[in-house]
Amino acid sequence: MNNKIIIINGPNLNLLGEREQSQYGSTSFEQLKENCIKKAKELSLEVNFTQSNIEGELVNIIQDARKNYDGMIVNAAGFTHTSVAIRDALDLFKKPIIELHISNIYKREEFRHKSLISGVVTGGIFGLGSEGYILAIISLQKIIQNEN
Repeated sequence: MNNKIIIINGPNLNLLGEREQSQYGSTSFEQLKENCIKKAKELSLEVNFTQSNIEGELVNIIQDARKNYDGMIVNAAGFTHTSVAIRDALDLFKKPIIELHISNIYKREEFRHKSLISGVVTGGIFGLGSEGYILAIISLQKIIQNEN
């Protein structure tokens, strides 16, 4: 492995551009994916961009990532606040992880203020819109580069 990252997206993110544009912007999921792939290539990173609405599938993706990737960006979406299973899978990754949220979860409803996964990730990006993904890719590339 070298310079292989995975970007994992949780429930409802497949509907970006269609849902709550005041919170999530107008960039579609496909546009976001293309932007991330382009930035990763610029930084000589190989990227897998994935999404699931199913908690167990996300756990499986995270578990499998341990063998195949040097770093991870995760937007667990609603599961951020509810899933001990995803938190536990992330804790097993043992490589750099950036938690990402398009909206600022701390400026939203009270139940969104608690992230179950923040305690097991390397760092987080919140509230910077879809640009947060680009910043996360740049940051993760630097973290991986400094570890090698």
